[in-house]
Amino acid sequence: MSGHYLELKNVLKYFPVPGGSLHAVDGVTFTLEKGQAIGVVGESGCGKSTLGRVVSRLLDATGGEILLEGENILNYRGRRLKNLRRKIQMIFQDPFSSLNPRRTVYNTIAEPMITQRMFSSRKELESRVFEIMELAGLAERYINTYPHELDGGRRQRIGIARALALEPELIVCDEPVSALDVSIQAQILNLLKRLQQRFGYTYIFITHDLSVVKHFTQEVLVMYLGQMVEKASVKELYANPRHPYTQALLSAIPLPDIDRVRERVILKGEITSPINPKDECRFSDRCVYVCDACREKCPPLTDLGGGHLVRCYYPL
Repeated sequence: MSGHYLELKNVLKYFPVPGGSLHAVDGVTFTLEKGQAIGVVGESGCGKSTLGRVVSRLLDATGGEILLEGENILNYRGRRLKNLRRKIQMIFQDPFSSLNPRRTVYNTIAEPMITQRMFSSRKELESRVFEIMELAGLAERYINTYPHELDGGRRQRIGIARALALEPELIVCDEPVSALDVSIQAQILNLLKRLQQRFGYTYIFITHDLSVVKHFTQEVLVMYLGQMVEKASVKELYANPRHPYTQALLSAIPLPDIDRVRERVILKGEITSPINPKDECRFSDRCVYVCDACREKCPPLTDLGGGHLVRCYYPL
């Protein structure tokens, strides 16, 4: 029996492609406590969105275990999987393509509750839809509008409302603000934070923007080509990044003070193919610190103390 709310053990997700197997998620392991938030960061193509879909059971894992309150949810089928949908929900990156253009705001929010048969009367259902709209910051006048009639911020609020409809415990946020204007991003992030404080939601927050997770999560997991290359508390990661890739990501964060100059880490070289990857460090072709050991075998995750994990032979 796991003592953690959520525990991933060596989770794998491979896709069959011409020429072999694409390793989208390759051996990701971490734990998450109830009511906490973890950030998953990395470049496009690193596997973070695929990881979110595997945790949400929108994709079947190739291997490993995902323990939710001690039970491996990868074994769930049928009614057990349907009931799991109420516990785990997902907010998608694109608030337009993730919504059905033929459904009004009311129908979009009501659909999951109808599917799960949460209410016996239409009046109760309508009351709950209005309640959720208020929680998500949607005015009642939008009840019969369609996605194309709304701006990006309101569309994303619909996506959030849909995720809240089933009263979940764990919410996977897949870059929920990357498609929005900066001012709207702040509103959505503040909304998600208030909801967590009020209802105790547990978040997996997926993003490519390290400046976002700094104020939103307690821990950060850095992914590169399907693997976890570093994991630490937010405070530790920002103060003491130990993997060369993490340092490059942090150096790319814009500074609000124009008089301050941050030394940029410019990554060179080609990205290693995720199809049938060799047993070597996947960052080696872009790393200025590469050595013979990096080419001979993929480095294991090393605990540097205090829960700071790094996949590197010579952490900086």
